[in-house]
Amino acid sequence: MTMSILSKRNFFARFSGSHLTREAPRIETTNNGMPSVVRNKEEREDMWMNEIDGNSISSEDSSDSVICHMQVAPMTQEQPWSREEVEGALLNLPGGEAAFSLISSLQGDALQKTLEEFQSLTLNEIADCRHRKISLPTFANGFMRKALLDSENGAAAAASPGQLLAGWPETCLLISSWLGHVEVVKALLDKGIPVSTRDIDGRTPLHLAACAACVKLVEELLKHGANPREWDLGKKCTPLHCAAAVGCVATVKCLIKSGADVDAGLSGRSPLHYAVLNNAEDCVEILLQAGACPNNPQVYTETPLHVAASLGNVRSTKLLLSHGADVRVQLGVARSTPLHLAAEEGSAECTKLLLNAGATWDAKNSRGQTAMHLAALAQSVETLDALINAGAKVNAEDDDGRTPLHAAVAKALRSSELVKTLIQAGASVNKADKFGYTPLHIAALNESSPTVMMLLSKGADVTARTKGGITALSFIIRRTPDVLPRFVARFDQAISLHDHELGDVDCELRLDFRPLVTGGRGETDLILCLVEVGQGHVLKHPLCESFLYLKWLRIRKFFLLSLMFHSIFVALFTGYVGATFLWRMEQLSSILLWPVLGFTCMLASKEIFQIAHGICSYARRWENWLQWSVILASGIILIPSARTWQHHVAALGILLAWIELMIVVGRFPMFGIYVQMFTQVSINFFKFLAAYVCLIIGFSLGFSVLHKNYKSFANPLVSLLKTVIMMSGELEFEDIFFDEAAPVKYPGTAHLMLLSFVILVTVILTNLMVGLAVSDIQELRRCAGLDRLVRRAELVAHLENMLFSKLLDCAPACRIIRACRRGALLLHPPYHCALHIRPNDPRERRLPRDLIRAIYRLVSERKTRRVTFRGGAPSANATTAESSHTRLSRMYSNESNQQLNELAAELKRCSYNVSTRLDSLIDKVESIAKDLDTSMHLH
Repeated sequence: MTMSILSKRNFFARFSGSHLTREAPRIETTNNGMPSVVRNKEEREDMWMNEIDGNSISSEDSSDSVICHMQVAPMTQEQPWSREEVEGALLNLPGGEAAFSLISSLQGDALQKTLEEFQSLTLNEIADCRHRKISLPTFANGFMRKALLDSENGAAAAASPGQLLAGWPETCLLISSWLGHVEVVKALLDKGIPVSTRDIDGRTPLHLAACAACVKLVEELLKHGANPREWDLGKKCTPLHCAAAVGCVATVKCLIKSGADVDAGLSGRSPLHYAVLNNAEDCVEILLQAGACPNNPQVYTETPLHVAASLGNVRSTKLLLSHGADVRVQLGVARSTPLHLAAEEGSAECTKLLLNAGATWDAKNSRGQTAMHLAALAQSVETLDALINAGAKVNAEDDDGRTPLHAAVAKALRSSELVKTLIQAGASVNKADKFGYTPLHIAALNESSPTVMMLLSKGADVTARTKGGITALSFIIRRTPDVLPRFVARFDQAISLHDHELGDVDCELRLDFRPLVTGGRGETDLILCLVEVGQGHVLKHPLCESFLYLKWLRIRKFFLLSLMFHSIFVALFTGYVGATFLWRMEQLSSILLWPVLGFTCMLASKEIFQIAHGICSYARRWENWLQWSVILASGIILIPSARTWQHHVAALGILLAWIELMIVVGRFPMFGIYVQMFTQVSINFFKFLAAYVCLIIGFSLGFSVLHKNYKSFANPLVSLLKTVIMMSGELEFEDIFFDEAAPVKYPGTAHLMLLSFVILVTVILTNLMVGLAVSDIQELRRCAGLDRLVRRAELVAHLENMLFSKLLDCAPACRIIRACRRGALLLHPPYHCALHIRPNDPRERRLPRDLIRAIYRLVSERKTRRVTFRGGAPSANATTAESSHTRLSRMYSNESNQQLNELAAELKRCSYNVSTRLDSLIDKVESIAKDLDTSMHLH
């Protein structure tokens, strides 16, 4: 089946679309030797059913020569000109609309009559029409040009078909070339119409015929002297560019044979460039064989190899490489090599071809990305494998410090497979970019739970922090909360049966603490991270609680030193204040001056040391402000000359110093709950008081007005203090209302206001405050166990962070610090990472008994769940024995039932022992495998 002339519009609409390609149609030859497009049935129906009209398909007896059998190129990415641009220029020619309408409808008898009429016109008549110009005067303005064009179109519309061809021959020649009407073009050329005619953009008939992919028309134009090297006015393309863009092999061969320049426009876009751009692989091969240069002489310019790699066109890439295409050229400001573009496209075949041709895998674009980064972003595992096999570095960093693993988790399509491939090739799981984001951060932000689990299984650190201090665990809880239960389930697996059975006296349980240790300098990062993100309840897990208990035993000596330091400071400070401001003992005061000064300097140094670890987190803790208040007060009262105002500072200072000592003592687990009760009730009391302060101020001002003679209410500020004291029940009713020296001036109102105060404040408000305090204490007692663990975790983490501070690495007493650090560590990988306890041995004292019972219960429940999950598989032999016993009991007499019962019981015991022993061996094998895996990672 052939394509009619009218199908040209739909054809150009199809190939001026996106860059996606489809399989090119198969070209066959018709009976008259012209190429014809062969399509599948559905595509043929879609193309023709929308185009059939009375004149679109020639009749059976019409001449085939009026139809140009055009090769339909694949869907293209870019053409020199769009269909709308070409047809718009042709329609704006003088007589263009009439000529376009006429020539597109010329078929069969109508064509023959038109040509006969045109041939009957004499040369003189044609010459009389030579005043018709192909373009309008350049000096005409917009309205004049439009008027002239309308005049030309009106005259052309009134002319007969033959007269139209004779009167506007240049316009008809261009439109006939565009529409592929060979007979009309031949007739015009035979009458001497110049073959070099151009439209307003400089397109010649040969340009338009090449765009139409009409070989016969191209041959006819060349025969009449058309120049195959002719450029349009904008120096954009030659006819060879057009033929290569539409992918017409026959036209390309014809033009090359006629002397077309295969390297025309090499500094910009050559015919080879357009052929590659539109996936015209056969044209690419013809052009290369004809000597087309595959490279561009200008640096940082797009070459055909860039285009082929970006489209993933394997054949074009292979052809270009075989003819010497340079694989090192970088493109534009992005500095992308062909390897970058192939990896970005996800074309593994093109990537392999480029690597084999010498492309360097470590080349970076303007953003510092290698081909590995782009292949990971393209989610192409095959391309990654090709690059890894070529030796590409999987930990290469771009300008933002991101590795290919960061790029792999940025998308959730095939991220798990990509992560596995990169980690197996040696990618660093915990590598952070310059903003502090690790791959785990990005995977959690993208809400990809499978990727998060994959990274966690490969050792990703959930405590890693961004530059803003946000941990990966925080992102996991907010974006992928379904991962948290599976993460915590790893703690259950860390407690296992190590030796003997659960009921045996020698039963031994193994507590593997490695899931709690992230591999940093300290050991409590994960514990502290759980508290920070609001998951403190996880600390009640037996593994976490055991770890905290043992860690506290290791670290408490440093806390006792801190407690001793603060106690000595408070004692010396109290003695100095008493000797200076209370007892006036100058000799004792001078003796205590220097010790107090020394301890104050040490306390200030300690606080400065903590500030160096993070001023923001330091400023958020009110205890630190209390410390600086004590330091400031101590510095002020150490001034030698005692002044009156120093007594105020001394009184405040000694109060704050003892409050600080109370806070330090409250960090001790034994007393922590009581200090926390006091702190929590105090905070809530002041919040409560702030809500009702207006009521108290109102009563105090009212009492000042009504009781001006009473000295406690003479001053409004003192009146406010007196009113607050009255809240406790100290009303002094007789002294106020029955004092003869200061009688009540405004009775009645004064009595009513005091009664209101008693009801609203002393009774209601005070009882509300007492009830609030009681509820706070009850809530604290209810959560006392969890709060104790949280306080212990915070204290241990704080002391460990101070001990393992990088600021101490250059301290003079480095040996002492190293010894202290070794004493603070609980684990010493790779061999000392677990604790073995015997829960049934009364001599086991390393953990509290209630904690041992919780561990034992956890292992027992897990064993029960395993038996249930296996559908009773461990006791299958026992079940079989019981069923066999039932059948035998029915067969034999009652006298043998006792013997059968004994035999069945024995079989049950044997099957149970075998199953439990197998479970124990399985647990041992799993434990050994974990140890081996950890040792291999560490080495």
